[in-house]
Amino acid sequence: MVLNTAVQTVIASLAPFHLLSFSTLLGSQLYQTFIVTKVAFKNLPRNSYVNFQKHIFPIYFHGQALLLFLSAVTFPPYGPVSLVQHKSDWIPFTVSGFVSVLNLLVFGPRTKKLMLDRVEQGTLDKTANLEGPSPMMQVLKKRFSTAHAMCIHLNLIGLGAHLWYTWRLASHLQYQDASL
Repeated sequence: MVLNTAVQTVIASLAPFHLLSFSTLLGSQLYQTFIVTKVAFKNLPRNSYVNFQKHIFPIYFHGQALLLFLSAVTFPPYGPVSLVQHKSDWIPFTVSGFVSVLNLLVFGPRTKKLMLDRVEQGTLDKTANLEGPSPMMQVLKKRFSTAHAMCIHLNLIGLGAHLWYTWRLASHLQYQDASL
């Protein structure tokens, strides 16, 4: 009897936790993508911006992965079992999970490494008093641009998946008149 009550309590609390974790996921993604990155790029000196980016993006990618996981395991009414029942629910989670893993494990670290390599190469080029970027710097810039573009595009694909699921989630909300 006590176990049954505990299970019912956990199941009843999934919806609020799901809404909280998913709204935090979407809100943090919108804030990081459209506010933090733009403001930092416009207002920080290049070295400070690079230093900021190398610290913020690993936290951002880990946070996105964790919040997506929490959103999936708290999917009402029965967690992942309920999530896989409808394509319009599991497809955006799958897309978001896939791009999140790519950014977390592949393109995020690659972009960070290339960004730091560019800074180091810039120091070497400056010491050598070269006119214009060295051949190595040109290679690093191209590799960085490609990796960075992948991060941006994957983030936007994930955002699209989150907005798709947001629309689906909002269409299931039911409002009641509190005066009843």
